[in-house]
Amino acid sequence: MPSKIKVLFDLKKEYYFNSLYPLYKELSKDDRYDISFRIGKDQKRFLWVFLINEKNRIAEWMIKEGYKLTDKTRGFDLVVCGDALKDPEKYGQCTRVHLDHGVGIKTLRIRNIVKQKDFHYHVFLEGQYWYDYIKSIGWQNKADFYILGIPKLDPFFWEGHYDRKAIIYKIGLDVNKKTVLYAPSYKPSCIEYIQDKIADLIPEYNLIIKLHPYSWGGKYVSHSQHTYYEKLAKENPSVFLIAEQDYDIYPYMFASDTMISDTSSVINEFLALGKHGIIYELPYNELNHSDGMPVLSIDPKEWLLGAYPHMKSPDDLLPCVKQALDPTPEMKSKLEQYRNYFFTGLDGKSGERVKEKIDEIMGLQN
Repeated sequence: MPSKIKVLFDLKKEYYFNSLYPLYKELSKDDRYDISFRIGKDQKRFLWVFLINEKNRIAEWMIKEGYKLTDKTRGFDLVVCGDALKDPEKYGQCTRVHLDHGVGIKTLRIRNIVKQKDFHYHVFLEGQYWYDYIKSIGWQNKADFYILGIPKLDPFFWEGHYDRKAIIYKIGLDVNKKTVLYAPSYKPSCIEYIQDKIADLIPEYNLIIKLHPYSWGGKYVSHSQHTYYEKLAKENPSVFLIAEQDYDIYPYMFASDTMISDTSSVINEFLALGKHGIIYELPYNELNHSDGMPVLSIDPKEWLLGAYPHMKSPDDLLPCVKQALDPTPEMKSKLEQYRNYFFTGLDGKSGERVKEKIDEIMGLQN
């Protein structure tokens, strides 16, 4: 009997788990694969000074759930990651599979891969849009690209996996109210623009707040990005702040009627659900990497324009929410055009397709 293919899922950040799990679910059904997870430090800042390693906490729940963990980086045939590997030389000779942890418009997802000139990746894309962008900048030969859908989105389309009313009821909100999800990115972020304006949604709507993991840790941004909203949720029964350690935003996206964000990938993920979100337009000219490459693949002013209302100032909040909750026929039509261009295979089976391609790459015969 041939030896098993040794697989490493490289979990650099805890919140990357969602992007990796559906593929893990498929590979784990095949006894030809021997799968392990490696956890990163996932640091947070304590008292604005000390960096705390979260690895042990993450390991505790993963072991409890039955995942096999390792600290090794070498000796694996296949490495699956949610971002380009840090110190890729440490992983030795292996096949590298990239499943991005966020499917938005930030160019970092491809830039990090291309910067590693000596290392080859097999990159799975959620739809035609990203391949067209990669081709437009001449990078289509920098990796092997496959448009098979992204496994991260699969749970949205698993029958019965989520129940809107059950989710709303569980978190103590009113199942008869429309629900708005506020999920800003951490940098750049609309937090500094909206700040306490978000409270204008109370009490007409349920308000769920999901802060970026970096907004809690204090390593990259001030702790003020979470303290205000902790107080808001404590004082208002129609506000639910998702806990720091609850990295899974998907149940709350599924349960929400609209959502507000900025450059975060969750805007595109909400599009996959066929719902109208709201984009806060952040200043675009300032958004460049150190080498001059734009941080975003598209000017936010043009992003999902015609389908998603755009906030240009905090005063646009309530009108945009009302528009997103009562879209015109033209908005609905435009949303479907975007959805079909950004995504392929919104059927809950992307993990299966990616697994089939990996079987082929690894030389397995069914």
